[in-house]
Amino acid sequence: MVDGYAPDLLGPGFTSRDLPLGEDTEGPVGATLVRYRDPDAPPGPRAPVVLYVHGWTDYFHQRDLARFWSDRGCAFHALDLRKYGRSLRDGQTPGYVDDLGAYDDDIDAALAAIAADGHPTPRGPLVLMGHSTGGLVASLWAARRPGRVRALVLNSPWLEAHGSALLRTTTTPVLEHLARRRPRTALRLPTVDHYWRTLSDQAEGEWELDPRWRPRFSFPVRAGWLRAVVAGQERVARGLDLDCPVLVLASARSVISPRWNERMRTADCVLDVTTMAHRALDLGPRVTVNRFDGALHDVLLSPAGIRADVYRAMDQWAQAYVFGSTPVAVPVLDPPGMGPVSAP
Repeated sequence: MVDGYAPDLLGPGFTSRDLPLGEDTEGPVGATLVRYRDPDAPPGPRAPVVLYVHGWTDYFHQRDLARFWSDRGCAFHALDLRKYGRSLRDGQTPGYVDDLGAYDDDIDAALAAIAADGHPTPRGPLVLMGHSTGGLVASLWAARRPGRVRALVLNSPWLEAHGSALLRTTTTPVLEHLARRRPRTALRLPTVDHYWRTLSDQAEGEWELDPRWRPRFSFPVRAGWLRAVVAGQERVARGLDLDCPVLVLASARSVISPRWNERMRTADCVLDVTTMAHRALDLGPRVTVNRFDGALHDVLLSPAGIRADVYRAMDQWAQAYVFGSTPVAVPVLDPPGMGPVSAP
């Protein structure tokens, strides 16, 4: 173990370390910071830092994503949040928090560890990336930490309830009542394995998934946790006014049903992407939405040809908003008869 890091299960180049976060009612809690370093091209101390936050019933396992950012000179890191993946302890309720603000401590601890590693993220460029619920968490953190994020990349973020804001607002009172009385009550929701089926190499997918951390069926959805998600979505709906550029990556279509449908192989079968794209405009004034035909809920786990399109689009956006640092004079168009001048 070096500097608190030990070899990670993802293999060469990957290491990880524990981030203690105190205790809650279930005992000690902590997050896990995963780091990737290409031994042939280590990042410099002023390199952009990338921190990735996973989604619900998930953990970090996307080796290609780490290499994508590393190949562009970035210091790549990912976070397994408390009670997920590498951070899940015996006796803990998987994925459970009753306030998404609790994850501020996870992200803050990760950035402190990265800074101790030689990357001064409070002043240097930080790219924060989140998938699904992690996209909601990352957006809320960025809103509470103005000036900290150079760029925000959201992979199918869960910014709104399924269908519409109307569903969220009409179900909130019932959910609030249950969450106050019995927050850990598991809600009776359809139990399906559709998304797992499109991903796992144990079914029709291509990815090796750890069954402890990405089981075939989702973790039970509990009232207190869902109330926390809805509260976060309500905050987004009021407008976050993020001061950084935002890239949203999503599938071109959704196919959501309690029964398996072959079209789920080429669609988001978890979230409503149309509602997602509309709500994304409430994140701030500089939002780019890219949608990909045939992509899955995690667009970066889609079939190879679609993944390549996603990475190309992300690279194009990053060249402008992450790596582009030289100011360019902008012409100001004056009334007819006057020549253009440069903005101060």
